[in-house]
Amino acid sequence: MKNKLLSLFLCISIIAGMSASNKNNDIFKTKHIKQTMLNAIKWQLNHPQYELWDWTNGAFYAGVSAAYKTTKDKTYMTAMMDMGEKNEWKPGPRTMHADDHAIAQTYIDVYRVKKDPKMLAPIQKMMDDFLVEPFKTTGVEVITWWWCDALFMGPPALAKLSAATNNPKYMEKCDVLFRECYDLLFDKKEHLFARDLYFKIKGEPTDRYEKNGQKVFWSRGNGWVMGGLVLMINELPKDHKTRGFYIDVFKEMAQRVASLQQEDGLWRASLLDPASFPGGESSGSGFYTYALAWGINNGILDKNEFLPVVKKAWVGLNGLIQPEGYVGWCQPIGYDPRKNFKAESSQVYGTGAFLLAGSEMLKLKLK
Repeated sequence: MKNKLLSLFLCISIIAGMSASNKNNDIFKTKHIKQTMLNAIKWQLNHPQYELWDWTNGAFYAGVSAAYKTTKDKTYMTAMMDMGEKNEWKPGPRTMHADDHAIAQTYIDVYRVKKDPKMLAPIQKMMDDFLVEPFKTTGVEVITWWWCDALFMGPPALAKLSAATNNPKYMEKCDVLFRECYDLLFDKKEHLFARDLYFKIKGEPTDRYEKNGQKVFWSRGNGWVMGGLVLMINELPKDHKTRGFYIDVFKEMAQRVASLQQEDGLWRASLLDPASFPGGESSGSGFYTYALAWGINNGILDKNEFLPVVKKAWVGLNGLIQPEGYVGWCQPIGYDPRKNFKAESSQVYGTGAFLLAGSEMLKLKLK
């Protein structure tokens, strides 16, 4: 009897294992990826969260734009057109704040398809003012892009505007400001960005550390940087004088980030203290999946080394999709690692990160 029960248990285990394996194989199929992406955008469009010009939607529509470029599905273009018309193609109100530039990335992408000057004029006017207006420093805001998130919001907009207008002055400004942020916040030992000066170790009593004694490196913060690098590098000519610098930073971060992936394929809210922040976080993990897959697809990262990381990450991300089709397990707006999210936690930028990741997974050759 015991032998029969043991045999039955083994058979059930094998069948369950085969079922899980088949399910994991399905999520790499083009049909599945496209449908999961469509489910995510449709849910998000039906559950708006913030002002349409806000940086949160800047990240979301960056994903929508990438999805359109990859799939040519009209759902995505319709969403971008509706958003742009409602915003009158205007960026956010703050000339000097990168958060208010982020939505313009999508305006420029749509302009390059539709060729309507009204889609470009407001952001070009703002950026012309941005180039000459001095930044007012205060506290930790010692440079224009004083927080690492800015490297997703600002650089792609400037790079895209340079490309769209064939005017190098916007990218030249980007080069200066990016390097300032890199010099201020990049930790050359850990190969990661501190979120801002509050989290940079300066040998002072106010220095912040994680529970395990490690430095504080926020997952989404570094995800912002890697995602922004991809969006910016995509716009640069092969012979651009600073392209090599950006690729070097990207590759250095990619190596480090890949080494911090957890067993479930995801990344924790705190990169160096994952045990204190259980549960994979979707926005940081989505940006990493996007960036690493892009690196493989563009021959920048070694496929043999990084493909297993990306495949594992995509399996993990799909495990965060909720029954209604939306991307869960997303940390709310913040500036540091927190344990303030759960399965039902959804944010528009988490959906954007997932769409970005899916757009590259569709291009990825798995063999």
